[in-house]
Amino acid sequence: MIRTAFFARLILPLALALAAVNPVQAETRVPQSQAEISLGFAPLVKQAAPAVVNIYAKIVRQAQHQRSPFMNDPFFEDFFRNFSNPRPRVESSLGSGVILSEDGIVVSNYHVVAMATEIRVVTTDKREYVARVILADQAADLAILQLEDAEGLPFLNLRNSDEVEVGELALAIGNPFGVGQTVSSGIVSGLARSGTASGEGFGYYIQTDAPINPGNSGGALIDVNGDLIGINTRILSRSGGSNGIGFAIPANLVREFVKQARAGSEGFQRPWAGMTGQPVDADLAGSLGMELPEGMVISELHPQSPFAKAGFDVGDVITEVDGEVVNSPSEMVFRMSVAGLDGTSMVTRLRGEKRETLVVEMFAAPNDPPARSVVMNENSILPGLTVGLINPVSIVRLQLPLSATGVAVLDPGPFAARAGINAGDILLAINGKEVTASEDVPALLEQAGRRLRFDLNRRGQRVSLHMRR
Repeated sequence: MIRTAFFARLILPLALALAAVNPVQAETRVPQSQAEISLGFAPLVKQAAPAVVNIYAKIVRQAQHQRSPFMNDPFFEDFFRNFSNPRPRVESSLGSGVILSEDGIVVSNYHVVAMATEIRVVTTDKREYVARVILADQAADLAILQLEDAEGLPFLNLRNSDEVEVGELALAIGNPFGVGQTVSSGIVSGLARSGTASGEGFGYYIQTDAPINPGNSGGALIDVNGDLIGINTRILSRSGGSNGIGFAIPANLVREFVKQARAGSEGFQRPWAGMTGQPVDADLAGSLGMELPEGMVISELHPQSPFAKAGFDVGDVITEVDGEVVNSPSEMVFRMSVAGLDGTSMVTRLRGEKRETLVVEMFAAPNDPPARSVVMNENSILPGLTVGLINPVSIVRLQLPLSATGVAVLDPGPFAARAGINAGDILLAINGKEVTASEDVPALLEQAGRRLRFDLNRRGQRVSLHMRR
């Protein structure tokens, strides 16, 4: 009997019901009777659902202070006194999360808990825990939480998401629309969806047609063995509801987040690529002499890039990282993020007709040369303005071009920001005098008269800003 990829992943529901007694890996075969089929996913849901939690985040936003012009009027002063001090606005965020360890490590989406002042986590048996964020990253839209005084909790195992195949059965568990925990089923309908859901270019997702709705964010996408294959994060929709295209962050990236969180990292650390590239399409493949389009061609390479150190060059086509196919910059970022820091990756390149695999070190962007950042003091014309020499660290932080050089604005501070200066602006000159080092800026500001002119490079465009003291 020929088995398709769809049926090869279909689990025997009856075996799942027995798994509670005998924790042996369930047999994966086609149901053989109506009794087996009638069980549906009930045993699987009973096994996995307790590890999926509801997250309630409270966000306190300070209301903007607007002083009434009548405040100084003796007649209206008492009337407007309470209006001049608006109360902070309290907002709530509702989402889902997944318990990954019995001591209360929980994963959710960054956008569920971002800027939360108070986080409560409620389990399926109505237990409530106070939680704190121990690692979060906006670009990846992931957050790792630690539940206080938690022990002996049910949790899900992380599957190797690189083994997931299109056509596998999948269940999405979460709290859509705040109605309580629900389960929806579908299949894995696509892999390696890059940037489709977020528009940031950092995205790398598992696509599923299991209905995902608002409130499902941070919930579990599991396979038919009850293992976590992804964290539900976004949907593709015009109406705001599920149209059958949902996206989940792969479990392998979640695993690296948990690893760094347990190691005490203050922020998620990605290896630095130090390159830009583009997917190889049919036209580009023809110009490169390739028979078929594949991989990502390197279009720019920083001299300190780990790929440059390993022997890569502009025009090389990267086809695989650690044995996994790479076809876009987003896939490259994902593969390097999963590999983690302080290790190596095996990267396959195509140069002409020669295909070879090279060892590439995984390290963070180096602070070399030192930025020598300078902060303007309170006596300066622009107190709080912070500038520094451009290096790989500032290139990553400020999202500057790899070829950027000179002195950049690291933080405009309150006064320079009002004048229109932004973080990431490259200082070319102040009042016509060239800026060559961060130490030049305080002296040039001190020498300025009543008028100031800043010549800036802003995202490749020359900009001049004028201000008066």
